[in-house]
Parts: sequence; structure tokens; C-alpha cells
Amino acid sequence: MGVPLLRFLFRKMWNTRWLTLSTLAGLIIAVAFATSIPMYADGALKRVVAKSLQEQSTGLPAGSLLMRYQSTGGDKTDLAKLEQVNSYITDELPQEIGFPHDTYSGSMTIRGADISPVDPTTVDASRNRQMTIMTMTGLDQKAELVQGRWFKEAAASGDTIEAVMMEEALYRSDVHVGDEFYYPVYGGLNITLKVKIVGAYKPIKDTDPYWYQGMESVMGNLLISEQAFKDTLLGDMKIPLQNASWYYAFDLREIQTSQISPLGRKLERLNIELYQLLPDTRVDISFADTLAEFKRQSVQLQTLLFTLAAPMIAMVFYYIAMNARQSLEKQRSDIAVLRSRGAGTRQIIMIYLLEGLLLGLVAMATGPLIGWFMAKSIGSADGFLAFVDRKSIPVGFSMDAIIAGSAAVLLAVLSTVIPAVMFARSSIVGYKQQLARSDRGPLWQRWFLDVLLLGLSGYGWYMFNERQMLTFKTGMTTDQLNVNPFLFFVPAIAIFSLGLFFLRLFPLLLKLFNLIGRKFLPVPLYLTLTQLSRSSKQYYPLMILLILTIGLGVYNASAARTIDLNSTERTLYRYGSDVIIKTVWDGRPEINPNAGAGGGNGGGNGGGSQGGGQGGGNPGGGGNPGGGGGGGAPQAPSKIIFNEPPFEIFRSLEGVDAAARVLQTKGSIVISGRSIGQGTLMGIDNVDFSKVAWFRNDLFPAHPYRYLDLLGYYEQAAIIPSGVAERYQLKLGDEVSVGLTDGKVSFVVVGILPYWPTQYPDQSPFVIANLDYIYDQVPLIPYEVWLKMKDGAKVAPLVTKLMDSGIDLASVDDVRSELLVQSKHPTRGGVFGILSLGFLVSVLVSLTGYLLYWFFNLSGRIVQFGVLRAMGLSRKQLTGMLLLEQLFTGGLAIALGLGIGTLASELFLPFLQTAENVENAVPPFRVVFEQQDMLQLYVVVGFMLLTGAAMLFLHIRKLRVHQAVKMGEER
Repeated sequence: MGVPLLRFLFRKMWNTRWLTLSTLAGLIIAVAFATSIPMYADGALKRVVAKSLQEQSTGLPAGSLLMRYQSTGGDKTDLAKLEQVNSYITDELPQEIGFPHDTYSGSMTIRGADISPVDPTTVDASRNRQMTIMTMTGLDQKAELVQGRWFKEAAASGDTIEAVMMEEALYRSDVHVGDEFYYPVYGGLNITLKVKIVGAYKPIKDTDPYWYQGMESVMGNLLISEQAFKDTLLGDMKIPLQNASWYYAFDLREIQTSQISPLGRKLERLNIELYQLLPDTRVDISFADTLAEFKRQSVQLQTLLFTLAAPMIAMVFYYIAMNARQSLEKQRSDIAVLRSRGAGTRQIIMIYLLEGLLLGLVAMATGPLIGWFMAKSIGSADGFLAFVDRKSIPVGFSMDAIIAGSAAVLLAVLSTVIPAVMFARSSIVGYKQQLARSDRGPLWQRWFLDVLLLGLSGYGWYMFNERQMLTFKTGMTTDQLNVNPFLFFVPAIAIFSLGLFFLRLFPLLLKLFNLIGRKFLPVPLYLTLTQLSRSSKQYYPLMILLILTIGLGVYNASAARTIDLNSTERTLYRYGSDVIIKTVWDGRPEINPNAGAGGGNGGGNGGGSQGGGQGGGNPGGGGNPGGGGGGGAPQAPSKIIFNEPPFEIFRSLEGVDAAARVLQTKGSIVISGRSIGQGTLMGIDNVDFSKVAWFRNDLFPAHPYRYLDLLGYYEQAAIIPSGVAERYQLKLGDEVSVGLTDGKVSFVVVGILPYWPTQYPDQSPFVIANLDYIYDQVPLIPYEVWLKMKDGAKVAPLVTKLMDSGIDLASVDDVRSELLVQSKHPTRGGVFGILSLGFLVSVLVSLTGYLLYWFFNLSGRIVQFGVLRAMGLSRKQLTGMLLLEQLFTGGLAIALGLGIGTLASELFLPFLQTAENVENAVPPFRVVFEQQDMLQLYVVVGFMLLTGAAMLFLHIRKLRVHQAVKMGEER
């Protein structure tokens, strides 16, 4: 039975090869999408690990593992157990951890002692020298000898133990190579060791993790050979071990998400295993917390990306299910005939199960390869539909990816097999009965699932509006990117439910049109309305697919553009220009000549605060000797006089488009003689400022250049924020003053606006004024230099040129570097990559689904078309009827998709502002619809409709009435 069954299966698949191939394509896309997310998350984790591997606050690498044995009360050391634990840590543990280690350092010490020289005539015996005998594995590879020689492995003749010391420790302790010391062993053993210093060393690299205990800790150590320590001290002399340490620095760069949990459990159990081998041995430093942080970030990123991708993956599954349904509908009469002729239900189910598994295996073989490229694309995403050629995130296959792909295949196979099970249970009689009841509404209409989902999405919007669902964090600050995954899940439900709800109204509208226009409608339009109203149910799958794909495409495009633009604009607003340079201004204090006056002459000058008098006396008073100097008050600098660095050099720097002086200083803002508190006084040169500053024109009542122009008309002109003007009822022409350290400056209000680059009016009010006018009223105050850079110009050469010109720089801020850092964040790349791929998959699925649907729809209606032609309907009328049918179904679904997607964007995207930044978001948040994205959708929609029309024309041209009108059923 097995071979005939397979033969029948392959014949069936060949007869429906286009549907089989389209289902396979959907399966491959589903597997690729599902596997790409764990692959990307693994790669992103490796990037996070690579950053964490840099020096942390403890000074140790992220993969540090330190185990320590500490003896209690000088007990005798169990050498057998010590060897056991040492063997386990050095031989077995690295294999159990499963990652290579860059560094291993093992050390053992006995109890420290006060050493004394053997020959007090050559060594200063009065010095107190506290030393500890220690052995360290691999010392000769991590240190270089600078004096003498290395110790011999075994104890020297006469029981003298050879040791080396760090070179700096020699100098500190006043010890020389060749000196010998007595080392008393405490604890009642009555042993005194003789130690000879045979060499001095220094570390090859101070920052090597090998020296994890720190250089100061090694200073007081006499390092001897491991063999002498173990065999002579511990073995022969039975000296108790004070402590032992084992340190590893594991390289975690290739860690995968699937390895984190098992490794974490291993580290948690390590304490138990060490204690069982040798009591009082424990883990001192572990990277378990680092692993937990890696896992948290990985799970968070995968949760976010899977939630973002869930609507798209569901859409692909729907496409697969729709294809399977079409295929099964086409074969339903065959299934019923097989059932009636004795084929068992199990055999029929087995055929479709085998088909699903076969396609699933092909998808599992090819899908992950495409998923790998998709993960690479996600890693190179720099924005929505923007993929840059940079070093991408390392992506590899992992167990999580295989599990995700297998789950996708299982779901897809179930969506194919479950309808087949239902069909396999029906006989030919049951099939005909069901055909007779084809006017019944679908299940979701009968159970009002569309209304239920609409209510659910409405509740989700309410929860967002009440700020109760905006608590999910992605690990980035709110000014950069903080995406709540529910803001993509709930709108997808809203798009789906709105689409279903409008489809509920679709037959009613058709019947209404038919009722109104039956008397005067043209024949093609009347036939179209009749066909659609009688069999609207068969068009629902296509219409739902189009509404969902196009609606999600619009929403995802708008969401990605909105996230990208708002985070970028907030950064640009915060900086104000491309590059902000603060130079070091030379300043000297100006001494008030009246301060400190009154000192007399009497053999010495009276003291001021600058020296207390020459010839004697304390600061502020005259004095003795010489006497007679009168006391004066201490002189204090009343102000600092600054020397302005050259500014014109900034304009001539290579790569600079424009430069401007910008003063920002704090002062007390005074209105009508009353201070309203601290604010920011910004002094600018209006023409230069217009060339360098970043403006978003919709933030201002009028174009910002109009305000800059007003500043140029009056030297004392000023611009103030709208909030201050409203609160204190200020109008144009009113006076405002700013109190500075060196005086008060008065201004006249010529402009009132809500925002200004770098200024946050809710936090601190601002006054924008002419810089030269401010300098006319008060002494020079250091300003910043804002630079507008040419495309691709680098900042480093500018810094070098300025330093060479003698201009010292206090700070250099480059907004482009900040934007670059943001763009490389794994979360940001993941969000834009998933949304971009989701948009492309939406376009591909909608196009493929539309074409396949109409191909099989037209193929299955040959008899109907033949009958209509035989009844006298012209080829032109038949073509018009089918074009109208496409327009009423596909066109209406596309229009609904565009409209619902736009509505969902307007309703939900404002919630991308989190609860923390919604109140003081500057510049204000805005929802963006990029014309380019909509144009791409329109192109795809136009291509779909044109291709559908072309298919229609081909079918009509091939139609032969004598072949179409025949006995039998539509196939």
C-alpha cells in the first residue's frame, strides 16, 4: 500500500503543482522569518558580549571565574583532596564550561611572616619586612626577568628555598638579589625556612587578567617554584596551606542564547561540587550574573522582535492556509469520490499529512538559509528599508532557530491537514449538501468574532491612552528608542478586526446597490453585483489577506519612519548643529584696587591676600619684623577677564561649511522688576546661526529665518518662549532683563515662539539675543562654536588642525557620531530590520496571494463564462464584468487596507511616546507617512491590478464556447 500511496501523492501534487509550489513558497517564507529572529538575537548577543568583554568596573573581563580555598585555624592540609580539587579545576572544569579561556592563573600561599636577614651586616635588619611565600603557575610566561635568574624547581641544597620578587618590591623593602632571609613558620611547627632571593621580575603587561589580584597584593610575595611549594613545604615539612586560588578568564564571544541557561546552572552548582571535593573551597567571582544579564537582554530582544514579527508571521500562515483551502476546494470532489469508493479516512488524511511533511522538510532545508540572509539584513538595517554596507552582526545557526523553524513548519502543516481531515470525513452526498448551503456566512460572522476582536482592540487603545501598557523597556533610553511590542500586536488585531467588520457590511452594500440599480444598471455591472452578492463568501479570504497585508504594510512603514525620525530629531534638537566645540579660554582675575587697601609701611609692605606682606606678617595684616605695617582687608578678584581665542580659523577649516559663535549662559530673568527664576541666555550672530543651526520648520509659527531677521533689525532685540509670554502676559515690544554675574542686560521682545534648538522651555526659560550686544553690556563670556559640516567630513582632522594652531579644546561633540552609535544598537537595528522585512514580505504575500487567487478563480469558472458567452454576452461585456468584479473585491480590499492602516497609525503611533517622555517631549512627537513608502505600495497595487487584468484578458481570449459548455462539473 505504501508505494501506490506515494505514487498517488506525487501525481496529485503534480496535477496541482502551482498550488503546491505556492504553498511551499509560503512555508519557506514562514520558516525563514521564524528562524531569522533567533539568529539575529544570537548575533546581537555576541555584540553585547563583545562590549561586555571590555574592562568592567571591577577591572576584570566579563568571563572571569575565581575559585578560592581558605584554611580555617591552621588545620593540617589534606593533600589528596587538594590534588583532587586542583585536578578537577584545571582539567575537567574548562571542558564543562565549554568555552576557551584567555587566561589561567593558579596560586597557593602559606601563612605570611616577618622575615629577618641571615646576614644582618649586608641587609638592614631594622626594617620590618612582612612577606608571604607563594607559587603562581605560568609566572615565567607572564613576567620578564630583569635581575638575577628564575628559581630552580626543587629546593636547593641545605634546604634553602629560592624565590623571586617583583622589582619594585625589592626597592620598597630594601632587598637585593642574593640576599637570604629566615622565614618563621607559625602554628607550633617550630620550623624556620631559609629563603634566598635569586631574581627580580616585572609583569610583561600590567593590565593582563593574570594579575587579577592587583599589583599591590603581589608586592609582599616571595614567589617560589610550584614543585618546591608542593613537595617540600606541603609534603615534606607538612606546613599548612593558607589559601589557594584558581582564576579563569573565559572567552564568551561565541556564546549562543541556547547555551546561557545550562551554563548558568553549571555555575550555580559549582560551589557544591567544589565543597564536596575540598571543604572551605568556594567560588569568589563568577560570571553567572553576567550570563543572567546576557539572558535578560537576549530574551527581551527576542520577545520584542517576535512580537513585532508576529502579525507578519500570522499573515504568512494565513496565506498558506488560504492556498491550502483553495487546493482542497479544488480537490474536494476528488476526496468525496475517493471516500465514496471505499478509501478510508485515515488513508486520505495520510496523503495530505505526507504532503505537508514533505513540503515541511523542503522548507526546513531551505528556509533557514534564507533566514540567515534575512538575519544579516536585519543586522545591517540603518533605518526603514535602509540597509547599509557595514560590518554586520555575526549570525549563525542555533538550536533556538531550529526550534522556531520546526514550530513554524508544524503550524503550517496543521493549517493544511486540519481542513483535509474535515473534508475526508464527508461523503459525496455530504459535499453536495454543503454546496447547497454555500450561502451560509463564515464562522467568524456567525459567532461575531469580528465584533469581539474590535472590542478587544478598542480596549487595548483605551489601556494605551490611560498609560497602563507603556511599561515594556527595550534597554534604550526614551530619547533614542523605546518600543513597546504591544504597539504592533494590538494594532494588527485592530486592522484585522476592522477588515472583518467591513466585510460583514460588504454583502449588504452589494444587495443595496443591486436593489437600487437593477432597473438601469448595465448588464456587466448587474451581473457583477449579482455574482458578488450571491457568492461573496468565496472572496473573503482574498479580501482579508489584502486588507491585512496592505494595512500592516502601511502601519509598519509609518511606525518605522515615525520611530526613526522622532529619535533622530530629538538628538539633532539636543545638539543644535553638526559639531559643537568648546575651546579653552585664557582668563586672568582682575583685582579691585580698593580691596585690601590700608596697609602701612614699616620695614615691610602691608599684607593683602596675595602674600601677607613682604618683610613679615600674615595674610591681611602688616607685621613684624620691621613692624608698623597696617592691616588691610584681603584683596579678592572681582571678575575674570577672558581672552577670546581666534574664531575666524573655524570658518577656514577643511570640511566646514559654516561656523557660528553661540553663547549659552545661565542668568536671572527679570520681568517688570521681578525675577522669575534662572533661565538660559543664548547669544548668537543671526546670519551665522541661520547657516549652522538645525531647525524643524513646523515647530514655529513662522519660518525661523523671520525671527532671526527680526534680531538683526534691533541690537537689543530678543526672542522668548511662548510659555513665559503666556504666563506673564508679555507682548511684542515689552522689556525683559537678564541678570548675569557682571551686570544686568535689558532686551526688547521681538519674537515669541515655543521652541529653539538646544532649549527646553519647560525645564528652563530662554532668551535669544544678539551676541555682540551682550558683549557691549558685559565683559566677554566664553562661547561655543557650532559647525555645519560638509557631507562625509571628519572631525578628527579639525581637532588636529586646531591643536596645531595653538587652540586648546575643552570638548568636541559630534551629533553624527551620536546618531551612528544609536544606529548600531542591536534593538534599533532589530526593530527596523524586522519592520523593513515585514513590509517587503507583506508586499510579496499580497502580490502572490492576489495573483494565485485570481488564477485559480478564473480557472474554476470556465463553464460559467462559457454559458454567459453562449447566452449572448459579448467578449467585451464579459471582460468588463470580470474587471468590475476585481475592482469591487481587490480594489475595495486594497482601499480598505490603505485606509485602515492609516487609521491605525493615527490612533496607535502617538503612544510610541512613553509615559516618561510624553509630557516634555521636545521637539513634539509626530506621526510620519513617508510619500516614498506609500508610492511603493501604490506601485505594487497597480502591478497587482494590471496583472490580474492581463490574466483575465488571456482567459477570455482562450475561451472557446463549444469547449466550455459541456456536461459535467467545473474543474
